Amino acid sequence: MLSALILIPLVAALVLILWPGKLEAQTAKVVSGVGLALTLALVGFLATRFELATPGFQFEEVLPWVEPLGLSYRLGLDGLSLPLLAVNSLLSLVAIYISDPTLHRTRLYYVLLLVINSAVAGAFLAANLLLFFIFYELELIPLYLLIAIWGGSRRGYAATKFLIYTALSGVLILGAFLGLVWLSGNTSFDYDSGLATALPLAQQITLLVALLIGFGIKVPLFPFHTWLPDAHVEASTPVSVLLAGVLLKLGTYGVVRFGLGLLPDAWMALAPWMATWAVISVLYGSLAAIAQTDMKKMVAYSSIGHMGYVLLAAAASTPVSIVATVFQMISHGLISALLFLLVGVVYKATGTRDMTVLRGLLNPERGLPFVGSMMILGVMASAGIPGMVGFISEFLVFRGSFLIFPVQTLLCMVGSGLTAVYFLLLVNRVFFGRLAIAPPTVAPQLDIELPSVTWRDRAPALGLAALIIAFGLQPNWLARWSEHTTLALHQPYQGFVQARTRFAPAALPAAVADILLVEPTLAPPVPVSPVFADPSVETSLP
Repeated sequence: MLSALILIPLVAALVLILWPGKLEAQTAKVVSGVGLALTLALVGFLATRFELATPGFQFEEVLPWVEPLGLSYRLGLDGLSLPLLAVNSLLSLVAIYISDPTLHRTRLYYVLLLVINSAVAGAFLAANLLLFFIFYELELIPLYLLIAIWGGSRRGYAATKFLIYTALSGVLILGAFLGLVWLSGNTSFDYDSGLATALPLAQQITLLVALLIGFGIKVPLFPFHTWLPDAHVEASTPVSVLLAGVLLKLGTYGVVRFGLGLLPDAWMALAPWMATWAVISVLYGSLAAIAQTDMKKMVAYSSIGHMGYVLLAAAASTPVSIVATVFQMISHGLISALLFLLVGVVYKATGTRDMTVLRGLLNPERGLPFVGSMMILGVMASAGIPGMVGFISEFLVFRGSFLIFPVQTLLCMVGSGLTAVYFLLLVNRVFFGRLAIAPPTVAPQLDIELPSVTWRDRAPALGLAALIIAFGLQPNWLARWSEHTTLALHQPYQGFVQARTRFAPAALPAAVADILLVEPTLAPPVPVSPVFADPSVETSLP
Protein backbone atom coordinates (compact mmCIF):
# COMPACT_ATOMS: atom_id res chain seq x y z
CA MET A 1 0.00 0.00 0.00
CA LEU A 2 2.86 2.40 0.77
CA SER A 3 4.34 1.74 -2.66
CA ALA A 4 1.17 3.19 -4.17
CA LEU A 5 2.11 6.61 -2.77
CA ILE A 6 5.27 6.43 -4.86
CA LEU A 7 3.83 4.71 -7.93
CA ILE A 8 0.62 6.69 -8.48
CA PRO A 9 2.42 9.95 -9.37
CA LEU A 10 4.84 8.01 -11.58
CA VAL A 11 1.93 6.32 -13.39
CA ALA A 12 0.33 9.74 -13.92
CA ALA A 13 3.65 11.02 -15.28
CA LEU A 14 3.87 8.02 -17.61
CA VAL A 15 0.36 8.73 -18.89
CA LEU A 16 1.43 12.28 -19.74
CA ILE A 17 4.58 11.05 -21.48
CA LEU A 18 2.68 8.52 -23.59
CA TRP A 19 -0.27 10.81 -24.35
CA PRO A 20 -0.76 10.71 -28.11
CA GLY A 21 -0.48 13.89 -30.13
CA LYS A 22 -0.38 17.37 -28.66
CA LEU A 23 -1.13 17.51 -24.94
CA GLU A 24 -3.29 20.46 -23.91
CA ALA A 25 -2.36 22.26 -20.71
CA GLN A 26 -5.77 21.70 -19.15
CA THR A 27 -5.63 17.96 -19.88
CA ALA A 28 -2.17 17.69 -18.33
CA LYS A 29 -3.36 19.56 -15.27
CA VAL A 30 -6.39 17.30 -14.84
CA VAL A 31 -4.36 14.10 -15.19
CA SER A 32 -1.74 15.36 -12.72
CA GLY A 33 -4.38 16.63 -10.32
CA VAL A 34 -6.24 13.32 -10.32
CA GLY A 35 -3.04 11.43 -9.58
CA LEU A 36 -2.11 13.68 -6.67
CA ALA A 37 -5.68 13.69 -5.35
CA LEU A 38 -5.49 9.88 -5.23
CA THR A 39 -2.26 10.02 -3.23
CA LEU A 40 -3.81 12.50 -0.78
CA ALA A 41 -6.86 10.25 -0.41
CA LEU A 42 -4.58 7.26 0.19
CA VAL A 43 -2.70 9.14 2.91
CA GLY A 44 -6.06 9.86 4.53
CA PHE A 45 -7.01 6.19 4.31
CA LEU A 46 -3.71 5.14 5.90
CA ALA A 47 -4.34 7.66 8.68
CA THR A 48 -7.62 5.94 9.51
CA ARG A 49 -5.74 2.62 9.87
CA PHE A 50 -2.77 4.13 11.70
CA GLU A 51 -2.18 2.83 15.25
CA LEU A 52 -1.47 5.92 17.35
CA ALA A 53 0.06 3.96 20.24
CA THR A 54 2.61 2.20 18.01
CA PRO A 55 5.84 4.21 17.87
CA GLY A 56 7.62 2.15 15.18
CA PHE A 57 7.06 1.63 11.48
CA GLN A 58 3.66 0.45 10.31
CA PHE A 59 2.37 -0.95 6.99
CA GLU A 60 5.94 -2.13 6.29
CA GLU A 61 6.87 -3.41 2.84
CA VAL A 62 10.15 -5.30 2.47
CA LEU A 63 11.56 -6.69 -0.76
CA PRO A 64 15.15 -7.84 -1.33
CA TRP A 65 16.89 -5.70 -3.92
CA VAL A 66 20.71 -5.56 -4.09
CA GLU A 67 21.53 -7.73 -1.11
CA PRO A 68 25.37 -7.70 -1.50
CA LEU A 69 25.23 -3.90 -1.05
CA GLY A 70 22.76 -4.05 1.82
CA LEU A 71 20.12 -2.24 -0.26
CA SER A 72 16.55 -3.42 0.20
CA TYR A 73 13.24 -1.95 -0.84
CA ARG A 74 11.96 -1.34 2.67
CA LEU A 75 9.18 1.16 3.33
CA GLY A 76 7.55 2.08 6.62
CA LEU A 77 5.21 4.71 7.98
CA ASP A 78 5.37 6.20 11.47
CA GLY A 79 4.31 9.34 13.30
CA LEU A 80 7.27 11.31 11.97
CA SER A 81 6.57 10.66 8.30
CA LEU A 82 2.76 10.54 8.20
CA PRO A 83 2.11 14.31 8.64
CA LEU A 84 4.89 15.16 6.18
CA LEU A 85 3.40 12.81 3.57
CA ALA A 86 0.06 14.58 3.92
CA VAL A 87 1.71 17.99 3.43
CA ASN A 88 3.64 16.68 0.42
CA SER A 89 0.47 15.48 -1.31
CA LEU A 90 -1.52 18.59 -0.37
CA LEU A 91 1.04 21.18 -1.49
CA SER A 92 1.88 19.24 -4.66
CA LEU A 93 -1.83 19.37 -5.50
CA VAL A 94 -1.83 23.12 -4.77
CA ALA A 95 1.20 23.59 -7.03
CA ILE A 96 -0.56 21.76 -9.86
CA TYR A 97 -3.73 23.80 -9.33
CA ILE A 98 -2.04 27.23 -9.42
CA SER A 99 0.23 26.48 -12.37
CA ASP A 100 -0.09 28.90 -15.29
CA PRO A 101 -2.35 27.35 -17.95
CA THR A 102 -0.41 29.20 -20.68
CA LEU A 103 3.07 27.95 -19.81
CA HIS A 104 5.20 26.35 -22.51
CA ARG A 105 6.44 22.72 -22.60
CA THR A 106 3.41 21.61 -20.64
CA ARG A 107 4.11 17.89 -20.79
CA LEU A 108 7.59 18.18 -19.28
CA TYR A 109 6.47 20.63 -16.60
CA TYR A 110 3.78 18.42 -15.10
CA VAL A 111 5.90 15.27 -15.41
CA LEU A 112 8.63 16.94 -13.35
CA LEU A 113 6.17 18.00 -10.65
CA LEU A 114 4.84 14.44 -10.41
CA VAL A 115 8.33 12.95 -10.20
CA ILE A 116 9.22 15.33 -7.37
CA ASN A 117 6.11 14.29 -5.46
CA SER A 118 6.98 10.63 -5.91
CA ALA A 119 10.61 11.13 -4.85
CA VAL A 120 9.71 13.08 -1.72
CA ALA A 121 7.11 10.47 -0.72
CA GLY A 122 9.73 7.76 -1.18
CA ALA A 123 12.23 9.63 0.99
CA PHE A 124 9.70 10.03 3.81
CA LEU A 125 8.75 6.33 3.59
CA ALA A 126 12.21 4.80 3.15
CA ALA A 127 13.32 2.55 6.01
CA ASN A 128 16.65 1.76 4.36
CA LEU A 129 19.44 4.34 4.35
CA LEU A 130 20.51 3.77 0.74
CA LEU A 131 16.90 3.77 -0.41
CA PHE A 132 16.39 7.12 1.31
CA PHE A 133 19.47 8.48 -0.45
CA ILE A 134 18.17 7.33 -3.85
CA PHE A 135 14.87 9.14 -3.36
CA TYR A 136 16.66 12.16 -1.84
CA GLU A 137 18.74 12.52 -5.00
CA LEU A 138 15.86 11.73 -7.37
CA GLU A 139 14.19 15.11 -6.79
CA LEU A 140 17.40 17.03 -7.57
CA ILE A 141 17.31 17.09 -11.39
CA PRO A 142 13.54 17.71 -11.73
CA LEU A 143 13.73 20.74 -9.45
CA TYR A 144 16.82 21.99 -11.28
CA LEU A 145 14.91 21.81 -14.58
CA LEU A 146 11.82 23.50 -13.13
CA ILE A 147 13.94 26.48 -12.10
CA ALA A 148 16.18 26.51 -15.19
CA ILE A 149 13.36 26.30 -17.76
CA TRP A 150 10.43 28.17 -16.17
CA GLY A 151 12.32 30.53 -13.85
CA GLY A 152 13.09 34.24 -14.03
CA SER A 153 15.82 36.18 -15.82
CA ARG A 154 18.66 34.70 -13.71
CA ARG A 155 17.23 31.20 -13.69
CA GLY A 156 20.38 29.56 -15.05
CA TYR A 157 22.53 30.94 -12.24
CA ALA A 158 19.99 30.08 -9.52
CA ALA A 159 19.40 26.56 -10.85
CA THR A 160 23.12 25.80 -11.16
CA LYS A 161 23.80 27.10 -7.67
CA PHE A 162 21.00 24.92 -6.30
CA LEU A 163 22.39 21.91 -8.15
CA ILE A 164 25.92 22.36 -6.81
CA TYR A 165 24.84 22.88 -3.21
CA THR A 166 22.40 19.97 -3.20
CA ALA A 167 24.89 17.65 -4.91
CA LEU A 168 27.42 18.44 -2.17
CA SER A 169 24.70 17.74 0.38
CA GLY A 170 24.11 14.31 -1.15
CA VAL A 171 27.84 13.44 -1.13
CA LEU A 172 28.11 14.19 2.60
CA ILE A 173 24.96 12.26 3.45
CA LEU A 174 26.02 9.22 1.41
CA GLY A 175 29.46 9.27 3.01
CA ALA A 176 27.92 9.37 6.48
CA PHE A 177 25.56 6.49 5.66
CA LEU A 178 28.37 4.36 4.27
CA GLY A 179 30.58 5.08 7.26
CA LEU A 180 27.77 4.40 9.70
CA VAL A 181 27.07 0.92 8.31
CA TRP A 182 30.62 -0.17 7.47
CA LEU A 183 32.21 1.02 10.71
CA SER A 184 29.52 -0.73 12.74
CA GLY A 185 30.23 -3.99 10.94
CA ASN A 186 26.74 -4.34 9.45
CA THR A 187 25.95 -5.65 6.00
CA SER A 188 22.50 -4.07 5.70
CA PHE A 189 21.53 -0.42 5.39
CA ASP A 190 18.09 -1.04 6.92
CA TYR A 191 17.13 1.61 9.47
CA ASP A 192 17.94 0.46 13.01
CA SER A 193 18.06 2.84 15.99
CA GLY A 194 20.88 0.76 17.52
CA LEU A 195 23.05 0.89 14.41
CA ALA A 196 25.79 3.09 15.92
CA THR A 197 25.70 2.05 19.58
CA ALA A 198 29.01 0.13 19.37
CA LEU A 199 30.93 2.90 17.60
CA PRO A 200 33.47 5.03 19.49
CA LEU A 201 32.28 8.54 20.27
CA ALA A 202 34.84 10.16 17.95
CA GLN A 203 33.54 8.18 14.99
CA GLN A 204 29.94 8.97 15.87
CA ILE A 205 30.74 12.69 16.08
CA THR A 206 32.47 12.61 12.68
CA LEU A 207 29.47 10.90 11.10
CA LEU A 208 27.02 13.26 12.77
CA VAL A 209 28.94 16.34 11.60
CA ALA A 210 28.76 15.05 8.03
CA LEU A 211 25.01 14.46 8.38
CA LEU A 212 24.42 17.87 9.95
CA ILE A 213 26.27 19.70 7.20
CA GLY A 214 24.67 17.60 4.49
CA PHE A 215 21.13 18.08 5.75
CA GLY A 216 21.96 21.63 6.91
CA ILE A 217 22.54 22.58 3.27
CA LYS A 218 19.08 21.31 2.41
CA VAL A 219 17.27 22.94 5.38
CA PRO A 220 19.11 25.41 4.80
CA LEU A 221 21.04 26.67 7.81
CA PHE A 222 23.57 29.49 7.93
CA PRO A 223 26.14 29.63 6.28
CA PHE A 224 24.93 27.05 3.73
CA HIS A 225 21.81 29.03 2.87
CA THR A 226 22.89 31.23 -0.02
CA TRP A 227 21.31 29.05 -2.70
CA LEU A 228 17.81 29.42 -1.26
CA PRO A 229 17.00 33.14 -1.82
CA ASP A 230 18.24 32.95 -5.41
CA ALA A 231 16.25 29.78 -6.09
CA HIS A 232 13.07 31.26 -4.65
CA VAL A 233 13.37 34.59 -6.46
CA GLU A 234 13.91 32.95 -9.84
CA ALA A 235 11.47 30.05 -9.41
CA SER A 236 7.83 30.29 -10.46
CA THR A 237 5.18 30.49 -7.74
CA PRO A 238 4.20 26.77 -7.81
CA VAL A 239 7.85 25.75 -7.54
CA SER A 240 8.41 28.15 -4.63
CA VAL A 241 5.38 26.68 -2.87
CA LEU A 242 6.83 23.18 -3.26
CA LEU A 243 10.37 24.23 -2.38
CA ALA A 244 9.49 26.00 0.86
CA GLY A 245 6.55 23.84 1.89
CA VAL A 246 7.93 20.37 1.13
CA LEU A 247 11.48 20.08 -0.18
CA LEU A 248 13.18 21.95 2.66
CA LYS A 249 11.57 19.47 5.05
CA LEU A 250 13.77 16.71 3.63
CA GLY A 251 16.63 18.42 5.46
CA THR A 252 14.93 18.76 8.84
CA TYR A 253 13.40 15.27 8.50
CA GLY A 254 16.86 13.87 7.87
CA VAL A 255 18.30 15.67 10.90
CA VAL A 256 15.63 14.22 13.19
CA ARG A 257 15.38 10.75 11.64
CA PHE A 258 19.06 9.98 11.10
CA GLY A 259 20.91 12.37 13.40
CA LEU A 260 18.71 12.35 16.48
CA GLY A 261 17.50 8.81 15.85
CA LEU A 262 20.76 6.99 15.05
CA LEU A 263 23.60 8.80 16.83
CA PRO A 264 22.42 9.63 20.37
CA ASP A 265 25.88 9.73 22.01
CA ALA A 266 27.28 12.13 19.43
CA TRP A 267 24.04 14.09 19.45
CA MET A 268 24.28 14.71 23.20
CA ALA A 269 27.94 15.73 22.84
CA LEU A 270 27.18 18.24 20.08
CA ALA A 271 23.77 19.42 21.32
CA PRO A 272 25.03 22.75 22.82
CA TRP A 273 26.82 23.56 19.57
CA MET A 274 23.73 22.73 17.54
CA ALA A 275 21.59 24.97 19.73
CA THR A 276 24.06 27.82 19.17
CA TRP A 277 24.04 27.10 15.43
CA ALA A 278 20.26 27.32 15.50
CA VAL A 279 20.43 30.74 17.18
CA ILE A 280 22.85 32.06 14.54
CA SER A 281 20.63 30.79 11.73
CA VAL A 282 17.45 32.22 13.29
CA LEU A 283 18.92 35.66 13.95
CA TYR A 284 20.72 35.87 10.62
CA GLY A 285 17.63 34.88 8.66
CA SER A 286 15.50 37.38 10.54
CA LEU A 287 17.94 40.29 10.20
CA ALA A 288 18.54 39.52 6.53
CA ALA A 289 14.77 39.50 5.94
CA ILE A 290 14.47 43.00 7.42
CA ALA A 291 16.97 44.30 4.86
CA GLN A 292 15.07 42.99 1.81
CA THR A 293 12.97 45.03 -0.58
CA ASP A 294 11.80 42.08 -2.71
CA MET A 295 8.74 40.45 -1.13
CA LYS A 296 9.71 36.98 -2.30
CA LYS A 297 13.27 37.27 -1.02
CA MET A 298 11.97 38.46 2.35
CA VAL A 299 9.77 35.37 2.68
CA ALA A 300 12.74 33.21 1.57
CA TYR A 301 14.97 34.60 4.33
CA SER A 302 12.18 34.12 6.83
CA SER A 303 12.29 30.40 5.97
CA ILE A 304 15.96 30.29 6.98
CA GLY A 305 15.07 31.75 10.35
CA HIS A 306 12.06 29.57 11.01
CA MET A 307 13.78 26.33 10.04
CA GLY A 308 16.41 27.10 12.67
CA TYR A 309 13.74 26.50 15.32
CA VAL A 310 13.63 22.85 14.27
CA LEU A 311 17.35 22.45 14.99
CA LEU A 312 16.98 24.12 18.40
CA ALA A 313 14.10 21.82 19.36
CA ALA A 314 15.90 18.73 18.12
CA ALA A 315 19.06 19.68 20.03
CA ALA A 316 17.08 19.97 23.28
CA SER A 317 15.76 16.40 22.81
CA THR A 318 12.94 16.70 25.36
CA PRO A 319 9.57 14.99 24.72
CA VAL A 320 7.94 18.35 24.05
CA SER A 321 10.72 19.68 21.82
CA ILE A 322 10.81 16.56 19.62
CA VAL A 323 7.06 16.86 19.08
CA ALA A 324 7.77 20.51 18.29
CA THR A 325 10.12 19.55 15.44
CA VAL A 326 7.25 17.85 13.62
CA PHE A 327 4.82 20.65 14.45
CA GLN A 328 7.25 23.33 13.24
CA MET A 329 7.87 21.50 9.97
CA ILE A 330 4.16 21.24 9.24
CA SER A 331 3.48 24.78 10.45
CA HIS A 332 6.21 26.29 8.32
CA GLY A 333 5.12 24.24 5.32
CA LEU A 334 1.56 25.58 5.43
CA ILE A 335 2.44 29.18 6.29
CA SER A 336 5.29 29.57 3.78
CA ALA A 337 3.16 28.01 1.04
CA LEU A 338 0.43 30.57 1.74
CA LEU A 339 2.88 33.48 1.73
CA PHE A 340 4.59 32.48 -1.51
CA LEU A 341 1.20 31.88 -3.11
CA LEU A 342 0.06 35.40 -2.20
CA VAL A 343 3.31 37.00 -3.31
CA GLY A 344 2.80 35.27 -6.65
CA VAL A 345 -0.71 36.71 -6.96
CA VAL A 346 0.64 40.20 -6.21
CA TYR A 347 3.33 39.80 -8.85
CA LYS A 348 0.83 38.54 -11.40
CA ALA A 349 -1.48 41.51 -10.81
CA THR A 350 1.12 44.29 -10.54
CA GLY A 351 4.16 43.02 -12.42
CA THR A 352 6.51 43.71 -9.51
CA ARG A 353 7.46 42.49 -6.01
CA ASP A 354 9.45 45.60 -5.11
CA MET A 355 8.35 46.90 -1.70
CA THR A 356 9.66 50.38 -2.54
CA VAL A 357 7.26 50.57 -5.49
CA LEU A 358 4.04 48.94 -4.27
CA ARG A 359 1.67 50.88 -2.01
CA GLY A 360 -1.93 50.67 -0.86
CA LEU A 361 -2.86 47.26 -2.28
CA LEU A 362 -5.42 46.81 0.48
CA ASN A 363 -7.61 49.41 -1.26
CA PRO A 364 -11.11 47.85 -1.12
CA GLU A 365 -12.29 49.15 -4.48
CA ARG A 366 -9.35 49.18 -6.90
CA GLY A 367 -6.69 47.18 -5.08
CA LEU A 368 -6.25 43.59 -3.89
CA PRO A 369 -8.22 43.49 -0.62
CA PHE A 370 -8.51 39.71 -0.53
CA VAL A 371 -4.78 39.23 -1.04
CA GLY A 372 -4.07 41.88 1.58
CA SER A 373 -6.36 40.21 4.11
CA MET A 374 -4.85 36.78 3.51
CA MET A 375 -1.33 38.24 3.67
CA ILE A 376 -2.09 39.81 7.06
CA LEU A 377 -3.36 36.45 8.27
CA GLY A 378 -0.26 34.71 6.93
CA VAL A 379 2.22 37.11 8.52
CA MET A 380 0.32 36.93 11.83
CA ALA A 381 0.63 33.15 11.73
CA SER A 382 4.32 33.36 10.90
CA ALA A 383 4.88 35.83 13.74
CA GLY A 384 3.27 33.43 16.21
CA ILE A 385 -0.02 35.16 16.96
CA PRO A 386 -2.20 32.95 19.25
CA GLY A 387 -5.00 31.08 17.55
CA MET A 388 -2.85 30.02 14.61
CA VAL A 389 -0.55 27.08 14.01
CA GLY A 390 2.58 29.24 14.10
CA PHE A 391 1.95 30.11 17.75
CA ILE A 392 1.55 26.47 18.76
CA SER A 393 4.71 25.35 16.98
CA GLU A 394 6.87 28.15 18.38
CA PHE A 395 5.43 27.75 21.86
CA LEU A 396 6.27 24.04 21.82
CA VAL A 397 9.79 24.77 20.57
CA PHE A 398 10.45 27.33 23.29
CA ARG A 399 8.72 25.36 26.04
CA GLY A 400 10.57 22.18 25.22
CA SER A 401 13.97 23.82 24.77
CA PHE A 402 14.11 26.45 27.52
CA LEU A 403 15.00 24.13 30.41
CA ILE A 404 17.88 22.61 28.45
CA PHE A 405 19.22 25.66 26.59
CA PRO A 406 17.75 28.77 28.26
CA VAL A 407 20.11 31.33 26.70
CA GLN A 408 19.78 29.95 23.18
CA THR A 409 16.01 29.71 23.54
CA LEU A 410 15.72 33.33 24.67
CA LEU A 411 17.82 34.45 21.71
CA CYS A 412 15.58 32.48 19.36
CA MET A 413 12.61 34.26 20.96
CA VAL A 414 14.26 37.49 19.81
CA GLY A 415 14.18 36.03 16.32
CA SER A 416 10.48 35.41 16.73
CA GLY A 417 10.04 39.07 17.62
CA LEU A 418 12.03 40.10 14.56
CA THR A 419 9.58 38.09 12.45
CA ALA A 420 6.87 40.55 13.45
CA VAL A 421 9.19 43.44 12.54
CA TYR A 422 10.00 42.46 8.97
CA PHE A 423 6.53 41.25 8.12
CA LEU A 424 4.98 44.42 9.54
CA LEU A 425 7.34 46.35 7.28
CA LEU A 426 6.06 44.32 4.34
CA VAL A 427 2.39 44.80 5.17
CA ASN A 428 2.76 48.50 6.00
CA ARG A 429 4.72 49.37 2.86
CA VAL A 430 2.82 47.25 0.36
CA PHE A 431 -0.78 47.13 1.54
CA PHE A 432 -1.45 50.36 3.45
CA GLY A 433 -1.53 53.94 2.25
CA ARG A 434 -2.69 55.38 -1.05
CA LEU A 435 -2.86 52.86 -3.90
CA ALA A 436 0.11 53.27 -6.25
CA ILE A 437 2.65 51.29 -8.21
CA ALA A 438 5.48 53.81 -8.24
CA PRO A 439 8.37 54.85 -5.98
CA PRO A 440 7.48 57.34 -3.22
CA THR A 441 9.38 60.08 -5.11
CA VAL A 442 6.95 59.76 -8.02
CA ALA A 443 3.44 61.21 -7.90
CA PRO A 444 0.93 58.42 -7.21
CA GLN A 445 -1.13 57.23 -10.16
CA LEU A 446 -4.65 57.64 -8.89
CA ASP A 447 -6.27 55.93 -11.86
CA ILE A 448 -4.78 52.51 -11.09
CA GLU A 449 -7.31 49.70 -10.98
CA LEU A 450 -5.90 46.23 -10.44
CA PRO A 451 -7.67 43.13 -11.79
CA SER A 452 -9.88 41.26 -9.35
CA VAL A 453 -8.53 38.07 -7.84
CA THR A 454 -10.47 35.15 -9.24
CA TRP A 455 -11.75 32.21 -7.22
CA ARG A 456 -9.11 30.13 -8.95
CA ASP A 457 -6.52 32.12 -7.00
CA ARG A 458 -8.62 32.45 -3.86
CA ALA A 459 -9.45 28.77 -3.30
CA PRO A 460 -5.96 27.46 -2.40
CA ALA A 461 -5.26 30.48 -0.19
CA LEU A 462 -8.52 29.96 1.69
CA GLY A 463 -7.80 26.25 2.11
CA LEU A 464 -4.32 26.86 3.52
CA ALA A 465 -5.63 29.61 5.80
CA ALA A 466 -8.33 27.28 7.12
CA LEU A 467 -5.71 24.64 8.01
CA ILE A 468 -3.49 27.26 9.68
CA ILE A 469 -6.36 28.34 11.91
CA ALA A 470 -7.73 24.84 12.50
CA PHE A 471 -4.40 23.45 13.73
CA GLY A 472 -3.89 26.58 15.79
CA LEU A 473 -7.21 26.10 17.59
CA GLN A 474 -7.03 22.29 17.76
CA PRO A 475 -3.33 21.33 17.88
CA ASN A 476 -4.15 17.77 18.93
CA TRP A 477 -5.50 17.14 15.44
CA LEU A 478 -1.87 17.25 14.32
CA ALA A 479 0.23 16.38 17.37
CA ARG A 480 -1.60 13.13 18.19
CA TRP A 481 -0.13 11.40 15.13
CA SER A 482 3.47 11.98 16.23
CA GLU A 483 3.48 11.82 20.03
CA HIS A 484 4.35 8.16 20.49
CA THR A 485 6.99 8.15 17.77
CA THR A 486 8.67 11.22 19.22
CA LEU A 487 8.48 9.76 22.74
CA ALA A 488 10.35 6.71 21.44
CA LEU A 489 12.97 9.00 19.89
CA HIS A 490 13.37 10.71 23.29
CA GLN A 491 14.09 7.55 25.28
CA PRO A 492 17.91 7.51 24.79
CA TYR A 493 18.03 11.15 25.93
CA GLN A 494 16.24 10.88 29.28
CA GLY A 495 19.45 11.07 31.30
CA PHE A 496 20.78 13.90 29.15
CA VAL A 497 17.61 15.94 29.64
CA GLN A 498 17.53 15.40 33.39
CA ALA A 499 21.22 16.29 33.73
CA ARG A 500 20.86 19.55 31.82
CA THR A 501 17.49 20.65 33.22
CA ARG A 502 17.94 23.94 35.01
CA PHE A 503 15.45 22.97 37.75
CA ALA A 504 15.23 19.72 39.70
CA PRO A 505 12.09 18.05 38.37
CA ALA A 506 12.55 14.91 40.47
CA ALA A 507 12.18 16.96 43.66
CA LEU A 508 8.99 18.70 42.58
CA PRO A 509 5.43 17.42 42.70
CA ALA A 510 3.89 16.92 39.30
CA ALA A 511 1.46 19.82 39.74
CA VAL A 512 4.23 22.26 40.71
CA ALA A 513 6.47 20.99 37.93
CA ASP A 514 3.70 21.64 35.45
CA ILE A 515 3.29 25.22 36.66
CA LEU A 516 7.04 25.82 36.28
CA LEU A 517 7.00 24.20 32.82
CA VAL A 518 9.26 21.43 34.12
CA GLU A 519 8.75 17.92 32.84
CA PRO A 520 7.96 15.70 35.88
CA THR A 521 10.10 12.59 36.18
CA LEU A 522 8.16 9.39 35.64
CA ALA A 523 9.23 5.88 36.44
CA PRO A 524 10.71 4.09 33.44
CA PRO A 525 9.79 2.80 30.96
CA VAL A 526 6.91 5.29 30.80
CA PRO A 527 8.21 8.65 29.49
CA VAL A 528 6.62 12.04 29.91
CA SER A 529 2.94 12.23 29.07
CA PRO A 530 2.17 13.46 25.56
CA VAL A 531 1.85 17.17 25.01
CA PHE A 532 -1.77 17.02 23.96
CA ALA A 533 -3.08 13.98 25.75
CA ASP A 534 -5.92 12.04 24.18
CA PRO A 535 -7.78 10.15 26.92
CA SER A 536 -8.84 7.47 24.46
CA VAL A 537 -5.24 6.57 23.62
CA GLU A 538 -2.85 4.59 25.83
CA THR A 539 0.11 6.86 26.56
CA SER A 540 2.66 4.32 27.72
CA LEU A 541 5.13 2.80 25.30
CA PRO A 542 5.48 -0.97 24.94
